[in-house]
Amino acid sequence: MDLLLKDKVVLVTGAGRHIGREIALTLSQEGAKVVVNDYFADRAKAVVDEITAMGREAIGIQADVRKESEVTAMAQKAVDQFGRVDILVNNAGVLPEAVLSEMIEGLGATFASTEKKHWDGTIDVNLFGVLNCTRAVINYMIQQKYGKIVNIISDAGRVGEPRLTTYSAAKAGIVGFSKALAKEVARYRVNVNCVSVGATPQKGTITEIADEKLKDWFRMYPLARGWDRLGVPSDIANAVAFFASDMSTWVTGQVLSVNGGYSMVD
Repeated sequence: MDLLLKDKVVLVTGAGRHIGREIALTLSQEGAKVVVNDYFADRAKAVVDEITAMGREAIGIQADVRKESEVTAMAQKAVDQFGRVDILVNNAGVLPEAVLSEMIEGLGATFASTEKKHWDGTIDVNLFGVLNCTRAVINYMIQQKYGKIVNIISDAGRVGEPRLTTYSAAKAGIVGFSKALAKEVARYRVNVNCVSVGATPQKGTITEIADEKLKDWFRMYPLARGWDRLGVPSDIANAVAFFASDMSTWVTGQVLSVNGGYSMVD
């Protein structure tokens, strides 16, 4: 099926690896011109090289989504290069610093054991990063009377996840923001939706967990028992491609969980 993405310009944040990389590659394969953002310039370049090797167009831009000035400059570079920004995928995100090492052991930190210094990084990247990047492109979309914004969240933000309280709060905040923004910009033919992610482990990232521990998680994911796996990046990228395409023209302010049945929210 042609998703009608040919020559659309898409900016994907946190696209240097894992889910972000897969989103960038998938949208590129559908014909989009991709702006690959990452905090690390070498990661962004590696993905750009993959895309250009396929004969597609892409540029890499290093920027910290927490910093408004860097994000504003990134959006301007995208417009200077390609003339417009049609699609924004807010993918950049982090788990709370206080639980990263403990998550590998399957145990996070309770809210009572954290302090404000542990919350700031989580909120800044996961919530304010989305606000910064959206603010940087929204006026371009309003002026051209067209745009797609896809925010990557987590089921932690939909149903709450113990020992991931601050992370849950940030992701839930994105949902409220997305719904409110969707109502504001619908008159300009700008769609705003969320893709909610369940466990999607990947070797070489903080989400890498021992195989025996992953098997323990299968009981929480009904489809995992059927397919003998948890989520993979392409599961997420395919959902993003739908929201990024004109196949979703009449869909806005929605949250789609791609989670193997972990939660089934009305």
